[in-house]
Amino acid sequence: MFTDIHSPLQQLKHPLLPQLWIKRDDLIDPYISGNKWRKLKYLLSKARTENKQHLVTFGGAYSNHLLATAAAASRAGLKSTAFVRGEIVKNEMLMLCQLFGMTLIFVDRTSYKDKTSLFQQYFGEDPDAFFIDEGGASLEAVTGCAEIIAELPTDIDHIFCAAGTGTTAAGLLKGIHARGLKTTLHVVPALKGAEFIAEEIFNYLRHTDQLILHTDYHFGGYAKTKPELIDFMKTFIREQGVLVDPVYTAKMMYAIYDLAEKDYFKKEDKIVALHTGGLMGILGMKDKFLLNPL
Repeated sequence: MFTDIHSPLQQLKHPLLPQLWIKRDDLIDPYISGNKWRKLKYLLSKARTENKQHLVTFGGAYSNHLLATAAAASRAGLKSTAFVRGEIVKNEMLMLCQLFGMTLIFVDRTSYKDKTSLFQQYFGEDPDAFFIDEGGASLEAVTGCAEIIAELPTDIDHIFCAAGTGTTAAGLLKGIHARGLKTTLHVVPALKGAEFIAEEIFNYLRHTDQLILHTDYHFGGYAKTKPELIDFMKTFIREQGVLVDPVYTAKMMYAIYDLAEKDYFKKEDKIVALHTGGLMGILGMKDKFLLNPL
C-alpha cells in the first residue's frame, strides 16, 4: 500500500528570503498525508509481519492521525479502532473515520492518559490487535520520517518543522546525521511549555545537536489561535496558494516569517519548511474564518 513517493519542493515568494522552499508532503495523499504517511509506513509493515488484523490507536476529536489510520486500515483490508479523548462529539473528522470503518471509543481525559492500560483492558485478549500510540509515535515512525532528508538537496542550511510529540523532528534529525549534513533543524512546537520535545528527541536518538526549538509560537497552546495567526494564514494562503492549518503548519510558517523580520537568517540561506499535512484541522476552526470573511 505504501510506495516510495517523493513529494515536491515548491518555492515560496518572500521579499527577505529568496531561497525559501516548502516540502509539500501534504500532497502525498488526501487522507494519509504529510508526516502521517511517513509515520504509518513502517508501522503497517510491522503489523503485517506480525499477522495483525486490527489497528488500535488514540487521538483527539480532530486528530489527523485518527483519520489517516482509518484510511490506511481500510485500504489494507484491516479493522481499526480509536480511543478518542474527551466527551462524545460529532464532527467532520470523526465522520470520515467512521466512513472508513473505524470504531470509536470515547474515554474521559484521565483514563486516556494511560493508553497501555486502555489497550489491555479492551484488547489484551485479542491476538489480532496492534497497538499504535497517539500520533503514531514510535521508532518505526522516526525511521519513516528520516527518509524525508534523502529527498532534499544536500546543501540546505535550515529545515523547519512543526511539532506535537517530536517524532517527526526526531526522524528529520536522524536523517540529517545519517547523511552527515550540516543542516540545522528548527522545531516549532504547536503547544505551550513544549521544552520537553528536546528530551523526547533525545530518547530516540541520544543526541540533540543541530537542533533548535522555537517555543514562542504556540499562540496560547495546542489548537489555540490568536487573531494575528488567523490573519497571517489568510494572507499566506492567498499569496502562496498553499493551504496551511492553524494547529501546526501555520504556526511554523509564522515563525519563519517572524524570524526573517528579525534578521535571523542570512540572505543566501537555503530554507526548507516541511508541510506535514493536517489540513483537516481547518475544519475544527471554520467559524474563525466564517466570522472573519476574506
